[in-house]
Amino acid sequence: MPLTRGYRGASRHKPNDGSTTMGDAAEDRAKAAKLPEGDVIRILLEQHARIRDLFTEVTMAKGDARQAVFDDLRSLLAVHETAEELILRPVTGEAGGKEVADARNQEEAEANEVLAELEKLDVTSTDFETRIVAFEKTVDEHAEAEEHEEFPLVLEKCSESMRQQLGTRIKAAEAAAPTHPHPSTAGNTAAQMVVGPFASLVDRVKDAITQSGR
Repeated sequence: MPLTRGYRGASRHKPNDGSTTMGDAAEDRAKAAKLPEGDVIRILLEQHARIRDLFTEVTMAKGDARQAVFDDLRSLLAVHETAEELILRPVTGEAGGKEVADARNQEEAEANEVLAELEKLDVTSTDFETRIVAFEKTVDEHAEAEEHEEFPLVLEKCSESMRQQLGTRIKAAEAAAPTHPHPSTAGNTAAQMVVGPFASLVDRVKDAITQSGR
């Protein structure tokens, strides 16, 4: 049975009536479960689900708890977007999807600029609350485009063994960006890395990806 059977692109991407329907974390996890463990597309779908969850948690959390969740979101986005740019996009381009890859990279570059602005704000401010909602919609549209246009192409054109190799590299990138540190990790440089600027998280992920490809 082909590995792509049961996986469908994001049917909600850009509805014809001009409306916007947010993606669903449970649906992402259901799609991921139909693919083998370690498959790059499974990993990315699982990350999409977690990113959606974290956006919900950020909007619901208050005070210091919101900052902690937002830091987790920044860390995961650093891993996810950087890994897609350096690991997935070259494969997408080689599979005949150069325009798709270029569009997704441009969207991620713009998202990174917005995120860099968000991290300067007080997470309890009205400005942050307004901007994070708009940012969530932008990230959601980007994820839906990937699931609709890019992931099916990679599943069709890449062998399972190649997708497993790509998945291994993304797992290495995940390990490079810790989640928000527990109080017991105070003073631990690696654990505290998540509270630094988003750009420093991205640099660390890039280094891990480079090492994993050697």
